[in-house]
Amino acid sequence: MDKKIIIGLVGEISAGKTTVTEYLSQKYQAQTFRFSDMLRDILTRLYLPIDRANLQTISTALRSAFGDDVMSRVLADDVSKADNEMIITEGIRRPSDVAYLKKLDNFYIIALKTDIKIRYNRLSQRQENADDQKISYEQFLEQSRQEPEQKIQEMIAKADFSANNNDSKEQLFTQIDEIVKKIKAL
Repeated sequence: MDKKIIIGLVGEISAGKTTVTEYLSQKYQAQTFRFSDMLRDILTRLYLPIDRANLQTISTALRSAFGDDVMSRVLADDVSKADNEMIITEGIRRPSDVAYLKKLDNFYIIALKTDIKIRYNRLSQRQENADDQKISYEQFLEQSRQEPEQKIQEMIAKADFSANNNDSKEQLFTQIDEIVKKIKAL
């Protein structure tokens, strides 16, 4: 077995994190862990709508009550038990999100950079959250300024690698394949 590679994806709302995660899962049989999955599980259990506002509220509440690194601890433990040669952690937003992941061998952060208008257009066409298609551009800008989104630029600046996602999926996937090749060579 080759070394286990752990990739953390960081990017703003609708930057392409899920698209890259799905690509890596299919092409490289990567196992996926999403920070938002535990939030979605809680909202589902509470019979609350899974929309961006509730996801941000529950994220802030959990971190406030149990420490900024609560989600990082859970995810790092899950990742450390995974058997796949490639592991993807999707949805990194803060330095505390990687505090425990950085302690794992072969952890690399890939930042996805996408223009804001492109991100808004993608968000308004998808159905990941209940309110995605109803959001105005002004609401999108406001959500981008909420607490869970504030540290993303800092995380993007600290990334080991970055990919531009302003063009086609094929161009994005070519960049991702090049990054994977570089990581495997390390």
